[in-house]
Amino acid sequence: MKLCAAVFSRRNLLKNLGVAGAGLAVAGWRAGASTLAQEPGGAKPIESFTGPGANSHWNSVGPYLSEPGKVPLILLTDRPVQLETQRHYFQTAFTPNEAFYVRWHLDGIPNAVDLKEWKLRIEGKVAKPQAWSLSELMQKFKPVSLVAVNQCSGNSRSRLQPRVPGGQWGNGAMGNALWTGVRLRDLLHKAGVASDALEVVFNGADSAVLPATPAFVKSLPVERALDEHTLIAFEMNGQPLPHWNGAPARLIVPGWTGTYWTKHLTGIRIEPKAFDGFWMKAAYRVPTGAFPGARFLSQETPETTPITEMLVNSLITAPLPGARLRLGARVELAGKAWDSGAGIEAVQVSVDGRQSWREATLGRDLGRFAWREFHLPLDTSKAGPLQIAVRARSRNGAQQPDRLTFNPSGYHDNIVQTLSVEVA
Repeated sequence: MKLCAAVFSRRNLLKNLGVAGAGLAVAGWRAGASTLAQEPGGAKPIESFTGPGANSHWNSVGPYLSEPGKVPLILLTDRPVQLETQRHYFQTAFTPNEAFYVRWHLDGIPNAVDLKEWKLRIEGKVAKPQAWSLSELMQKFKPVSLVAVNQCSGNSRSRLQPRVPGGQWGNGAMGNALWTGVRLRDLLHKAGVASDALEVVFNGADSAVLPATPAFVKSLPVERALDEHTLIAFEMNGQPLPHWNGAPARLIVPGWTGTYWTKHLTGIRIEPKAFDGFWMKAAYRVPTGAFPGARFLSQETPETTPITEMLVNSLITAPLPGARLRLGARVELAGKAWDSGAGIEAVQVSVDGRQSWREATLGRDLGRFAWREFHLPLDTSKAGPLQIAVRARSRNGAQQPDRLTFNPSGYHDNIVQTLSVEVA
């Protein structure tokens, strides 16, 4: 099966994951109760990046929230549920389902779905409205798998100064997974998209507590909806899509931020005009022209435009911030780098205050939308502090900047980060 620039079979990917591919049982699922707890086996440090804009909250430990099917995750809010992945879960190529971050906008998350009743409906400017059950989606359309990073638009917002509204994420509002489902364009072609279609609108089963709260509804340009990589997924890392990550089916928009990856998907509507819902017209917007990436022209104004593609970025996964490295020990720096789909060309590392840079060794290419592992041995022959900086470069020439482009919503924090360790 073709996965962007590289070719991998789903079976081999799942073998590398260490899990067996499980078929979806067409039955109901139900979520249980959550508990607030410290992590079993001893709490691990959360975030301890140094430098301007570091938020001291992420230099502490806990609290954690334990939800059914999830390991204890860092609690941001419980209404709606926002849970962050701890850094040590990013040390593998694929982020485990049970450790994958959770982000909801509305508190009314369905805790039970009867798959005998569930249908995915397509209507609006189409020749023939459609409705498919989960089993029909799986049986009538060609299955597709691809590896892609899902990253919340506000990832790393807690480090922004001055502080801005929104979830105060550290670096754990993201994850890399193998997504399996069907191409959205196959469904749209079956329905027959009208020639004057402009946007495709997506709705999920979550709801607000107060009637006045806008429903979380998102749209895509019709050309992005028809892209071969845009999927309706029902499997994640070879297992049925977890409840907290959007079961029974969710939208996958590789290269674009997670706000478009609609969970608990129930309805798709084709529109000949720009969708004017709150979550498009008012939320998830950045100053027009401030950032590179795909444009959403039907939603753009002279002042603001919707956030779209992720920017090139990287994260050190080992050693952890504040670690003490034994003098003379063999220690390898490791991490992940990702972008919107151009692919990672190089990762550079500095341990001398960014005076000089060395090329890290890149790991296996899992596809243009996946993150790329990198490694570099560290010199531990001298005692003292090490300030490690890492920057990634995409194949399109984009590189992580030294300075943040400030915006009122705290999006696109992809500056070169530095962490401190001690050799002793």
